[in-house]
Amino acid sequence: MDPVQKLLIAVVISLTTLLVIVGAQVILIIIDLRKALKRLNSILEDAILGGGLIRPDKLTGVIEILRRNKKMKAHGQSSQEPSR
Repeated sequence: MDPVQKLLIAVVISLTTLLVIVGAQVILIIIDLRKALKRLNSILEDAILGGGLIRPDKLTGVIEILRRNKKMKAHGQSSQEPSR
């Protein structure tokens, strides 16, 4: 075999191995994200339906603010810079 062919085979094998490892990591991240979303869903469900921490009327208010892209203003801050 030609040295160029040997190098090409080594590069193909190493890239294939690297892509398999990266693919496995992506699958593990997706599985972990799915578990976290299920946990968050159950927490929110318990909080809203159980009458616990979050009341539905307050949650819909927050959703409306996010939906309308309104900016929340902090209290005590002026919009103009102080004069020097």
